[in-house]
Amino acid sequence: MRRQMYTPVLSRIRRTMISRMAKPEEVLVVENEQGEVVREFMKDTDSINMYKNMRETLVYLTHLDYNDTENIMTEKLHNQVDGTEWSWKNLNTLCWAIGSISGAMHEEDEKRFLVTVIKDLLGLCEQKRGKDNKAIIASNIMYVVGQYPRFLRAHWKFLKTVVNKLFEFMHETHDGVQDMACDTFIKISQKCRRHFVQVQVGEAMPFIEEILTSINTHICDLHPQQVHTFYEAVGMMISAQTDSASQEALIEKYMSLPNQVWDTIINQATQNVEILKDADAVKQLGNILKTNVRACKALGHPYVVQLGRIYLDMLNVYKVLSENISGCIASSGENVTKQPLIRSMRTVKKETLTLISGWVSKSNDPQMVADSFIPPLLEAVLVDYQKNVPAAREPEVLSTMATIVNKLEHHITKDIPQIFDAVFACTLEMINKDFEEFPEHRTNFFLLLQAVNSHCFQAFLNIPPAQFKLVLDSIIWAFKHTMRNVADTGLQILYQLLQNVNHEEKASQSFYQTYFTDILQHIFSVVTDSSHTAGITMHATILAYMFSLLENGKITIQLSSTHPTANNIQYIQKFLLDLLKAAFPHLNEAQVKIFIEGLFSFDQDIPAFKEHLRDFMVQIREFAGEDNTDLFLEERENTIKQAHDEKRKIQMSVPGILGPHELPEEMQD
Repeated sequence: MRRQMYTPVLSRIRRTMISRMAKPEEVLVVENEQGEVVREFMKDTDSINMYKNMRETLVYLTHLDYNDTENIMTEKLHNQVDGTEWSWKNLNTLCWAIGSISGAMHEEDEKRFLVTVIKDLLGLCEQKRGKDNKAIIASNIMYVVGQYPRFLRAHWKFLKTVVNKLFEFMHETHDGVQDMACDTFIKISQKCRRHFVQVQVGEAMPFIEEILTSINTHICDLHPQQVHTFYEAVGMMISAQTDSASQEALIEKYMSLPNQVWDTIINQATQNVEILKDADAVKQLGNILKTNVRACKALGHPYVVQLGRIYLDMLNVYKVLSENISGCIASSGENVTKQPLIRSMRTVKKETLTLISGWVSKSNDPQMVADSFIPPLLEAVLVDYQKNVPAAREPEVLSTMATIVNKLEHHITKDIPQIFDAVFACTLEMINKDFEEFPEHRTNFFLLLQAVNSHCFQAFLNIPPAQFKLVLDSIIWAFKHTMRNVADTGLQILYQLLQNVNHEEKASQSFYQTYFTDILQHIFSVVTDSSHTAGITMHATILAYMFSLLENGKITIQLSSTHPTANNIQYIQKFLLDLLKAAFPHLNEAQVKIFIEGLFSFDQDIPAFKEHLRDFMVQIREFAGEDNTDLFLEERENTIKQAHDEKRKIQMSVPGILGPHELPEEMQD
C-alpha cells in the first residue's frame, strides 16, 4: 500500500534526478560557463561526490520500479533524437543517468533498453553537424558504453561497433575526445578481453588480428600518452590468448611498430654513438620504453619474447646515457641535471628500470630470470649507481633490486654481496644526514633492506661484522624516522630480523650479546616519543617478542659484561630501571618497577602488553601536561576501516550500487 501511495512522488523524483544528474568523474568533455565545449583538466570534487550520491539514489529508485525508470529515460532520449528537448545539457544529464544505473536492471531488460540507447546515440552522432555537437555526443556514447561491459560481452556485434566507433573518435581532434576514447577503450578491453581473441560468429578471424593489422591507422593522430594507453589496452586483449604459440605471434605483430623505430635508432647508434646525445632520438627512446612498460603491464610473463629482443641493446643504451650524464656533470656541475636533454636521458634510464622490475614481478620462472636476465642487469646498473654523484643516482635502482629480491628469493642470494657493495654505503651516506633529503632513495633503500632480510637472510650472516653493524644501525635509523612509511618499514624489518636470528643457532648468541640491550634502548626511545605513537602495536609486538626470548631461555649467553654471573632477566630489569629513571625522574621507583614487571607478565598477550605500554605513556604525559588522544589513533583508524568494510559489504549486496569497474574480477560474469 505504502509503495503504491508513493508511486507518483517517486516517479517525479526519478524524472527530476535524471534531468539534473551530476557529472561523473570519467567524463572529460564539458560545457564551460561561456557555453564552449572544452576539455576538463581540474577535477571538481564537489561534483564527483554529488554524482556518487545521486547515482546511489537513482539505483535504489530503479530497483523500486525499473519500468518507470526505463520509460522516463527512453522518452527523454526520443525527445533528444526528434529535437524537441535537444540541448547539450539535456543530453549530458540523460546519458550520465543512463550510465549510472548499470547493473541495476535484470539482464534481459538491460539488453532491450541498451540496444535502443546505443542505436539512438549512434544515429544522433550521424545526424548532428558541427564539431562541438559531435564532441558532446561522442563523450556521451563513450561514457554509456564504458558503463555496460556485461551487455557488450553478451553482444559481439555491438561490442565490435562500439570499438570501431572508439577508433573513429581517436582521430577527433576536439579537446578531451581522444583521451576519453582511449580511457573507454582500455576499460572495455579489460572487461571483454577474451572476446577479441576468439573467432566470433560471422567473423573470419579474431578481431585482435584486424586491430593489429591497422594499428598504425588507429594511433596516427594520438599523443604519446594516449598511444601508451592504447598499447596497454591491446596488450590486455593479447593476454587473454591461452595458446602460447598464437600469443607469441600476436606479440611480435603488436610490437612491430615501436620495434622498427627502436631498431633504426640502435642501428644509427652502432654506427655513431653520438646519436644518443640527440634530443629527438633520446625522447623517442623514452616513448618507446614507456610503450613497452605498458605492454609488459598488460601481458605479464609472456612479454619475455619482446623483452629478450631488446634487452641487451636497452642495457647498452643505459650505460652510454649514464656515461653521457656523468660526463656532463663532471664538466658543468650538478645543475646540468635540470637541462631538458639530461632529463630525457634520465627518463630512458628510469623507464628501463621500471620495465625490468615490472616484468620480473610478473615472471614465473625465477631460475631462468636469475641466470639469463640478472647478470647483465647488475653489470650495467650497479657500478653506474655507485660512481655517480648523489643527484644523478636513480632511486629506481633500489626499488628494482628490491623487486628482484622479493620475486627471486633464494635464487638471488649469491648476488646480494655484489648488490650491497654497490648501493649500501653510498645510499646510506645520502640519507643519514637528516630526515628529509632524497625521500625516494630513502623509502626504496629500506624496501630493499626489507626484501633481503625476508628472503636472503643468509647473506646478512655472510657479511663482515662491521657491515652488519651498519645494516643494524640503518634499521634503527629507519624506525626513528619522521616519515611514517619509513618508520613502519624499519619496525617490520627489525621484527623479522629478530625472528630470523632466533632460528640461527650459531649466530644468535653473539648477536644477542652485542645488540640486545642496544635494540631495547632504541625501541624504548621511540615508544616514549609522542611523534611515534602510530607505531605502538609494532613496538608492543617487538618488545613482547624480546622479553619472551629472555623468559623462554633462548638467550643463553651472558648479556652483562660487568657482572658475568648475573641472571639475564634480572640484568635487563635493572638495565631498564636505570634507563627509565634517568629518562623520567618524575616517576618514583615503585611505578617503574611495576611497569617493568608487567612487561614480562604480558609478553604472551600482545593486546594486554600494548595496553600496559599505553598506561605507562599516559602516566608520563599527564605529568608533562601533554595530550593523550593520539595514543588511541590506531583504534580510531581500525574503527573507520571497519565502518568502510561494512558499507562496502552492503553495497556489494545491492546490484548496481558498485559501478562495473569497482566490482572484483570474479563478480563480472
